[in-house]
Amino acid sequence: MVALARSALPIADDVDISTFKHDVLKGLGARRKHLPPKYFYDAAGSQLFDRITDQAEYYPTRCEMHILQDNAAEIMRLVPAGAALVEFGSGSNKKARILLAAAPVLAAYVPVDISGEMLEREADALQLDFPRLNIQPVAADFTHEFELPEEAKAAPVRVGLFPGSTIGNFEPHEASSFLRNAAKILGPNSKLIIGADLIKPTDILNAAYNDAAGVTAKFNLNLLVRINRELGGTFDIKSFEHHAFFNRERHRIEMHLASLKRQKVKVAGECFDFRAGETIHTENSYKYSVESLGALARGVGWQPSAVWTDAKKYFSVQAFTMGPKG
Repeated sequence: MVALARSALPIADDVDISTFKHDVLKGLGARRKHLPPKYFYDAAGSQLFDRITDQAEYYPTRCEMHILQDNAAEIMRLVPAGAALVEFGSGSNKKARILLAAAPVLAAYVPVDISGEMLEREADALQLDFPRLNIQPVAADFTHEFELPEEAKAAPVRVGLFPGSTIGNFEPHEASSFLRNAAKILGPNSKLIIGADLIKPTDILNAAYNDAAGVTAKFNLNLLVRINRELGGTFDIKSFEHHAFFNRERHRIEMHLASLKRQKVKVAGECFDFRAGETIHTENSYKYSVESLGALARGVGWQPSAVWTDAKKYFSVQAFTMGPKG
């Protein structure tokens, strides 16, 4: 859960249908069925995720917001005047707003998101609240290299922002790739601020992804609703149920959709068999300790420089610096 870190994943409601079809057919045809979590976020899925963040059991969003609100001035001391702030997977800009209110004069704020329509809408709204801020939105998949605007490239320092515990939705090797890619984009002497969910008691983690109101279950099942609507799927939604649990060995929450019976499902003209109990793996959310995320970052050249947590140490905001050689 994008955390389901989700709001920051490289997603788009207007995703290319051929890519969606390819990814779904490939995932359902695999030995262990799986679907990319980025496809959770059609209009209905995005609304459901907003509801998830309001559930009593779902702590990540509240914890991160409190950390940012309580420590914004101290966090922004890492950002020198004239720097460019680059947000990877900007989404609604809610968290960036807190930091921008405490920021020095910036060369540019660069929100990066794959959804161009949402990007422009959020940038326009942000400009009303920060009329003097130079906002330079970039429509791109932040998991790949992209070109920064000239104002950001010319800034003496670039600071990356990656909130929402989206880092947890990557496999460890993917997280390393993202950190390496961020270093290339931001360049020498850059800084990176990351929101990361921390390892904690299993009952708290399991409750966060199995809320009593069943909103997360609806969010997970909505992926099948989308496949039915957009790819001519024949999923019987009532024949699947939401499963989410903490995998202790791999330090991650896993989300699955489990088949309640033996059945056949057609998608885009192709037929897929399901055994009773067989699952579609839809998402992982890795949980880190401060030390384990620091070790991952050091492995690609980032040096830990500061950590902020909530009182219960459920969530963290961690800062890293890159040396002069990048």
